[in-house]
Amino acid sequence: MKKIFALVLALCMVFALAACGQQAAPAPAAEAPAAEAPAAEAPAAEAPAGEQTVLKLWCIATESDANRPGYEKAIAEFEAAHPDIKIEWEAFENESYKTKIKAAMMGGDTEDLPDIFFTWSGAFLGDFANAGTVYCLDEAYKPFADQLPEVMLSNSTYGGKHYAVPLTYNIVTLFANMDLLGQVGWDHVPETYEDLCACCDALVAEGIIPFGCAGKETWCVTEYLEPIMEKTIGYEALNAIFQGQATWNDPDIATAVSTFQDMINKGYFDPAGMALGNDEVKANFLAGKTAFYQNGSWNTGEVNNADFNAAVALFPVMNADRATYSQVIGGPSDSLAVCASSKHPELAAQAAFELGRGICHYCYLAGAGLPAWTPDYDTSDVLPLVAAVADIVAASDGMVLFGDTAMSADPANTYLSYVAQVYGCEIDGEGFVAGLTKDLG
Repeated sequence: MKKIFALVLALCMVFALAACGQQAAPAPAAEAPAAEAPAAEAPAAEAPAGEQTVLKLWCIATESDANRPGYEKAIAEFEAAHPDIKIEWEAFENESYKTKIKAAMMGGDTEDLPDIFFTWSGAFLGDFANAGTVYCLDEAYKPFADQLPEVMLSNSTYGGKHYAVPLTYNIVTLFANMDLLGQVGWDHVPETYEDLCACCDALVAEGIIPFGCAGKETWCVTEYLEPIMEKTIGYEALNAIFQGQATWNDPDIATAVSTFQDMINKGYFDPAGMALGNDEVKANFLAGKTAFYQNGSWNTGEVNNADFNAAVALFPVMNADRATYSQVIGGPSDSLAVCASSKHPELAAQAAFELGRGICHYCYLAGAGLPAWTPDYDTSDVLPLVAAVADIVAASDGMVLFGDTAMSADPANTYLSYVAQVYGCEIDGEGFVAGLTKDLG
């Protein structure tokens, strides 16, 4: 248990350093103030005696999602503790959910909105806070402050107010099938780009596909491109670009894109990946059909339990003058928030915190993320690969939030459009930089 508390402390310290370089989303506009909690003495809405209060929840924990069991257990536990409350929840596929929740929160019919919804922090949630469609959680947070370090709420704090409950802490990780690497003479994950290419060349020569990437889900492409950009220009420069504080007009960004496309052209990526979704690409890796899988650390439990020896690492450094190996993409982003239009906002806020704590608990033990909450339960059975990811995070010296959540909706959509064109080799590095510089600055 002492080791776990040390881990949480290390995560908080790393994130605190990263947060210092982040620019918060704009505070809610004066003419459209974000909803705030009523005074502390105001009672939570209650259902008539003998009736259940129904709280609707939207999330992305689909049947195939690594977080699904955590949601199921946390919801069952919450309902058992609160028999007067029923959680009606619905899960959506990642890409479609982003479109759905943005449309609903930014001008849709409030009657269709849930009470509680999954969100990413950063500018993604900041847009909702600015529009006044998300409920302030300052009062609801107070009873949980000793279990949830406030620094973990930094990415969902706007204008000094808290608007979301963090679930887990994740980064982009490079997973490796060490059995396949062993077939071509590698007993460790390559630590330099030159060695990675040599390993991939050997794999290709043996008829083994090095990587798979889901072209149908552009966020999966960013899981490859963003680490390459970060390891080329450094976390501070990439973070400044994502925050709109610096221009995309950096020749090293073009170099990073060229590196990614060079890997594609060398046959390092499954050509069928362009037409596949993430579930299919991950299934191929878990079935031993590809040697590497670069995606979120929420997949760690599934990789740990696969029928092969697995290892976890980071993408190598491309430009040591600007970047280090220990710089990562990620942070505490996955969260629950409450709609300002909820008929039971106080009750929903309390439920969001209790559910968030439970989801964090069960997802951490299952290897679907590191804990944003301080564990108060037995952690002796934490999976070995989860411990390896924790070591990577604890040693990190720079962190950048996932690009499509660090940026507001319109810039993020523009960015993702160009990323998709990169994977399809419709534009090169210079076209990527020129296009984003023209459209975003």
